[in-house]
Amino acid sequence: MLSKTMQDAVNEQIQKEYYSSYLYLAMSAYCEANNLPGSAKWMRLQSQEELSHALKLYDQVCDRGGRVTLQAIQQPPVEYKSALDVFQKVLEHEQHVTASIHKLYALSVKENDYPGQITLQWFVTEQVEEEKNAGLIVEQLKAVGESKTSLMLLDRHLAKRGQ
Repeated sequence: MLSKTMQDAVNEQIQKEYYSSYLYLAMSAYCEANNLPGSAKWMRLQSQEELSHALKLYDQVCDRGGRVTLQAIQQPPVEYKSALDVFQKVLEHEQHVTASIHKLYALSVKENDYPGQITLQWFVTEQVEEEKNAGLIVEQLKAVGESKTSLMLLDRHLAKRGQ
């Protein structure tokens, strides 16, 4: 049985995962509007991945006899300075999500919530990958600098995600 404390905390994390999806979809729209179709595709796939994360937590609550209570999702930013700015914001956001997952995992330890710890271990591992991928793209964009040709080549590379 899921404790009320864990249920409330997981419901809060579900909201954060849905916000992440919404954020990446807004970033995808920005990239589309700025002729970066590869980056837009990368962001759209990231948005879908975040939805699956929310549903994984949703199922965890339901499977353990809890109640999912969906919370409001705020509007994400819609304007950015550049592709580098977008991906820097991705990295910052993933670092924020990592901190949130770690906090939730610590709560599951305190609550002796062993099934929750197992599920959250998957998220801990996933966040290592998320930060690594975003950080790599940020470094590549920094290396590209002001070169529009290099940016277009990197954007084409990002379009290959999911293939």
